[in-house]
Formats: sequence, C-alpha cells, structure tokens
Amino acid sequence: MELLIFGHQGRAVLFFPTRMARFYDYENWGIVESLGTQINNGEIQLFCVDSIDAESFYNENAFPSVRIDRHLSYEKYILEEVIPFIQSKNTGGFIETAGCSMGAYHAMNLALKHPWLFKKAVGISGRYDLTDAPGDFKDLLSGFRSDEVYFNMPAQYIANLNDQELLTSTKNLEIILAVGETDPFLNGNQHLSNLLWSKGVSNQFHTWGSNAHRPHYWRMMAPLYI
Repeated sequence: MELLIFGHQGRAVLFFPTRMARFYDYENWGIVESLGTQINNGEIQLFCVDSIDAESFYNENAFPSVRIDRHLSYEKYILEEVIPFIQSKNTGGFIETAGCSMGAYHAMNLALKHPWLFKKAVGISGRYDLTDAPGDFKDLLSGFRSDEVYFNMPAQYIANLNDQELLTSTKNLEIILAVGETDPFLNGNQHLSNLLWSKGVSNQFHTWGSNAHRPHYWRMMAPLYI
C-alpha cells in the first residue's frame, strides 16, 4: 500500500480517496493545491492513503460477504499500520478523517466506529449507507445483510447507538457533512445528520448548489471544511 504526505506539521488529516481512486488523485485534481495555504503554514499535514474499493465493495465478482471481509481487512490496515505511522510522523495528537465521495464514507465510518482515535471527521459528497440505492446507484452488497454489513453502515448503526462511553467519545468529535442540493446522496446526508442530533451528537450540515459531486467543487469545499 502506498500513500503520500503533504506538509510538515499541524493537524494530521487522514484523507481517503474517492470511489476506486488512488492515493495521488487529490494531488492530480488540484485539491491538495487548494489546501496549500494551510499546508504551507503548518496548520495541517495530509496523509493521502490508497483504496481497495475495487477489491471490496465494487468487486461484483465476489460474494457480498467476501466484499465486506475485504473492507474489514482494509480497515485493519488503516488502524494497525496507517494510524501508528501518522503518529510517528506527527506528534500533535490531533488526527482528522476526511474524504470525498466514497472517501467520505470511509472517513465517517472509521471515525464513528473508533471516535476515541480522532478529533474531527469531514465527509464531502458522501454516501453513508452502501446498501441504499438512491438514483442510479446500486446496493453495493447486492441485498446481502449481516452483522458485518450493519456495523459498517453509519446510517444504520448510529440509530441504535446507546453505549454511553462510545456516545461520549462520539460527542467529542467535530463532524462536518457537506453535499450538493441535487446530489443523490443528499437525503442520506440529511438522515445521518438527523440521527446524530437525535443521539445528542452535534454536527454541521452544509448544502451546495447543484450536484457538487466533482473535483471542481471539492477544490472549493476542502479548504472550508478540512
């Protein structure tokens, strides 16, 4: 697995790529450049990780249980290799998750499952229930359901989050959701925001004009929210 680091100090940002994208795409799309002021001023340090979405959720040749297991292997890599690596490079004690599109799912799911590890989570143009099928999008688990699926769909497990210790850690997170007003994922974002509020978890919910689901918009959104 490869990754890129931008910056020398500041808040560590674990930046997940978009759907089946690569660790270098945010740089190629000018999104890293849009964060240049914060990076150069030592406000943030980006850790752009790679994706295995093509082997997990988007691998239609694999049975859905294999897809979710592959995702859990990826999560294990992030928790056991990437997080310690970030901590070895950045001693500030502030780690934030962020991502656009599918990267927003990874960022929000990881932070909500392990909130004690992070201070902030930013989801831009995200989809937070991969079993939902809004617009032209398909259920990425093909109708398959299991505990592993349930506990990796934020819009499902947050509804039943009652563990007080976990809730307290979640309430300490700064959570930001941003999505376009015609994005098929708009309702899902609003639903997750409402679920969080119902559990006493404050969050910011921002809507943008049009679909806003492409790099042109993400270059404007990233400096505001990350």
